[in-house]
Amino acid sequence: MRIRPYIPEDRDALVRITLICFDGVSIDQNIEKKFGKVGGRDWKFRKARHIIQDIEANPEGIFVAEEDGEPVGYITTRPDHETKIGWIPNLAVLPEHRRKGIGKALMERALDYLKEKGMEMAKIETLEQNEVGKRFYPKVGFVEVARQIHYVMPLGER
Repeated sequence: MRIRPYIPEDRDALVRITLICFDGVSIDQNIEKKFGKVGGRDWKFRKARHIIQDIEANPEGIFVAEEDGEPVGYITTRPDHETKIGWIPNLAVLPEHRRKGIGKALMERALDYLKEKGMEMAKIETLEQNEVGKRFYPKVGFVEVARQIHYVMPLGER
C-alpha cells in the first residue's frame, strides 16, 4: 500500500469509492429515505458531486491510497489561509481494505499537508450514525467540540 497525490485519472475511482463508503452515512441518503428523490436525483448523484467539488476546490490536497496499482481509499483537504483551520471534507477506505492502517496513513498525510500549508488546526465532521468515524477520529487525535442537527423541509408543503 502506498499513499500518493491525486491525479486526474483517479476521479472515477474516487467517485466509486465515495458511493460505496458513504452508503448508510450520508445526509443526502437520510433525506432520500425520509422524502424520496429530490429534483429527480438520488443521494448518490449529490454525494458524487461532493467529491467532484473537492477535486475542483483543491486537487493538490487530495491523497490516494493505492494497493496493487488500484485506488482503495482517499482523503480530501481544504486549507483556509485566513482562519488557519484546515477542513477534511471526505475520507473513505473501501470496506474490504479497512483495519489495515490505510485510514490512519491517509489522515497522517492530510494532517502533514495542512500543517505544511500553515494551518493551526484541522477539523472533520461525521454523522451520529457513522460508527467508524465516531471511533476513528478520536483515536487519531480529534476532539469533539460540538454536535449539529440537520433539518430538512420540503418547500412544496409550505
